Amino acid sequence: MKLVYPAFIKQDGNQYLAYIPDFDGMTEGNSFVNAIEMARDYIGLMCLDYEDANRNLPPVSTEDQARSIARSKADEEDFKYSTGTLTYIDLDYARYKAKVRNQSVKKNCTLPQWLCEEAEDKGINFSRVLQEALEEKLAIR
Repeated sequence: MKLVYPAFIKQDGNQYLAYIPDFDGMTEGNSFVNAIEMARDYIGLMCLDYEDANRNLPPVSTEDQARSIARSKADEEDFKYSTGTLTYIDLDYARYKAKVRNQSVKKNCTLPQWLCEEAEDKGINFSRVLQEALEEKLAIR
């Protein structure tokens, strides 16, 4: 699923601040391009949160709606996101989700010493065996 959400990016000193109105969230980068990358990551993480909570994603705002949201929720007296550069952030959600959800996690397990020694003598990769056994048990392949 490919998504596109509006974001306002505005420089503040050496930082570029990004506001994503449809998620009412902010992030920052050290350049304009980096702020776009960070906004994309923010949107991806929010999509994962929404999916995990079985919530529908917010509808994509029009330019006028996005500015209105920015004015009412993010603008402050001394910094106005709504006057920043409006850009549209694209995200290939399926690719993003696969990348994020495929990170390795460390798990401890307990084995009888004799079994551990036998497996080590045979050069068996414990992580690979556990992963294959879990995939088989969960009928994932």
